[in-house]
This record gives sequence, C-alpha cells and structure tokens, in this order.
Amino acid sequence: MCLGIPGQIVEISDPLRKLAVVSVGGVRRIVNIACIVNEEHPVASCLGDWVLVHVGFAMSRIDQLEAARTLELLTEMGEVQAELDAMRDSARA
Repeated sequence: MCLGIPGQIVEISDPLRKLAVVSVGGVRRIVNIACIVNEEHPVASCLGDWVLVHVGFAMSRIDQLEAARTLELLTEMGEVQAELDAMRDSARA
C-alpha cells in the first residue's frame, strides 16, 4: 500500500526544478515540491516545512503536530517501516 508519509524539508537541492531533500524517520530523499509552492509560499520558504510525501512528491504542507500524529498512527498500523524500507530501496535503484 502506498501512503502519504510525513517528512520535513531539510534542504532545497534544486530551486529551479523545485526539488528538495526531505527527512522521513532519518531517511533522506529528494522529492518534488512543485505541488506545495505558489506565489505566497515560494521554494525558498519551504525549508523546514512538514509535508506529506507520496511517490516522490510533497503533496501538501502539514503542521508538526499533524506530522507527529500521522507517524504515530502509521506506526501503530505497522505501515511506517514498510514505507521507510521502500524509500531506502528506491534510493538504491
């Protein structure tokens, strides 16, 4: 099952291509942040944002409390480890 998993943007890696590094449970991945930027919230202002990541895209911004609650629920459901493993495996490909 593919889920939107919370992560925090820790680096803007390519502002022109709207790519950023997101940390999800200590696993870092480059994701596309085009879905969460606009004139009021440009690429540079995304650093530190919490986002829901799905298939390599930051789909929406969330607050830190919502991120923590979501991770807790996913952990209870046993889904977090599967998603982290999938992220690690795709990084090697």
